Amino acid sequence: MKLTGATALVTGTNRGIGPCFATELLRRGARVYATARRPELVDIPGAEVLRLDITDPASVAAVAEIATDVDVLVNNAASTDGGNLVTGDLAAIRDVMESNYFGTLAMVRAFAPILARNGGGAILNVLSAVAWTTVLGNTAYAAAKSAEWGLTNGIRAELAEQGTLVTALVPGLVATDTLRDFVRQAGMTLSEEAMTAPADLVRLALDGLEAGELEIMDAVAVESKNTLAGPPRTFDLAAHTATPEGPSR
Repeated sequence: MKLTGATALVTGTNRGIGPCFATELLRRGARVYATARRPELVDIPGAEVLRLDITDPASVAAVAEIATDVDVLVNNAASTDGGNLVTGDLAAIRDVMESNYFGTLAMVRAFAPILARNGGGAILNVLSAVAWTTVLGNTAYAAAKSAEWGLTNGIRAELAEQGTLVTALVPGLVATDTLRDFVRQAGMTLSEEAMTAPADLVRLALDGLEAGELEIMDAVAVESKNTLAGPPRTFDLAAHTATPEGPSR
């Protein structure tokens, strides 16, 4: 998938790796729609900023009416704060599934016909290595990412006939504020060497997309996927920590 001259829509560009996706796509010569639920927080020179809530069907439909020239869809937006499945707040668990699974599906359903009209194009879904394991403290998020992995595999098969490349980006530990806050609340500190810088991850992702790869993984994700051949395991954050911290206040 050639990105120079392409038109890309990126969800969730107000924080995390979203701004890096929009910025790097612009650098590679793509036109970019940068979307977010709070567009006033998006500051990406050269991008066209649109309000989008992927969990709101009317919002998704409105953006699809505007962005009819899209040939690359980057499904990055997602809620990450689901908590544990057994003891967590059920509303938060539903929210994380609504965002990661049904929100991604809503975007795919809205934009698949647009991609078909524009020659096929590509969809890049941002997943997580915890889809293949789980992580104590946020098992709901891991389950939602497992569902999104299944979604990605399903739409890949369904959209093959129209020539749409469907790629999964599966990172392990990304150096975002969201991850740092989560491990801090768990009383740990991740070593910097264990984390991938957002800009580095995005370059890896877009290089893989241009090369036509179906799954793009960093080293932690490769290790996580390899565990699928054996007994089920949880993701061991402690294995990637630097010095322990006391409980966060």
